Amino acid sequence: MAGKVFFSVTMSLDGFMAPEAVPVEDVFSPARRNDPSVRRWTAKWAALQAWLFPQRWIRENLRLGEGGEEGLDNDIVRATYERTGASVMGRRMFDLGEPSWPAEAPFHTPVFVLTHTRRAPWERPGGTTFHFVDDGVESALRQARETAGDRDVRIAGGADTIQQYLDGGLIDEFSITLAPVLLGTGIRLFDHPDPDHLTLDQSRSTASSRVTHLTYSVVKRRPTVPRGEVPVGQVGSSTGSGT
Repeated sequence: MAGKVFFSVTMSLDGFMAPEAVPVEDVFSPARRNDPSVRRWTAKWAALQAWLFPQRWIRENLRLGEGGEEGLDNDIVRATYERTGASVMGRRMFDLGEPSWPAEAPFHTPVFVLTHTRRAPWERPGGTTFHFVDDGVESALRQARETAGDRDVRIAGGADTIQQYLDGGLIDEFSITLAPVLLGTGIRLFDHPDPDHLTLDQSRSTASSRVTHLTYSVVKRRPTVPRGEVPVGQVGSSTGSGT
């Protein structure tokens, strides 16, 4: 049986999942390190993710050193990665991660990168191979599903990639970690949702001393019937059928 398609992100209290975008090359350029826009981006990103990097599982996975916090937050992070059989991400997320991930990239499963540029698969130590998909979100998801088997597929980000999968009705579940941070400006997770095609059930809510974790199931809506028309399956029923 195929697993679920989900995403899991951190979001500020005012609805941003990332600071305003700056050029990728500026973030990692020593010459631009003290640029005000880069320093602002780095400070906001660090504040948003402040709950995550002290967790023991993250520290071990990113080779940040031994030790770290254990508890609810650590358990949720570990469970998110353990359920994932493959990931899908946008090209900007990959471009930001490529120079910052350790040689043993932290996914340990296949990752399908949405791109407009063909590139051979990039295999890393530890089980991560990046596959570059240039024929759309549905193709990337199909390949990820085939690879993941009965495990879940994670839409890793960024915001535009997640929104494309939401708009396409391809998400089964998602989790938002609300951080006690106000960014003021940035990249919104729900920038242009279609409320007529997105109905949610809250399935879980837990809180630690740092953040609140919210999980929602996406309800697949039945097609709506225009007023005055009889839904298929009710024609000839006992109400008004004359039998």
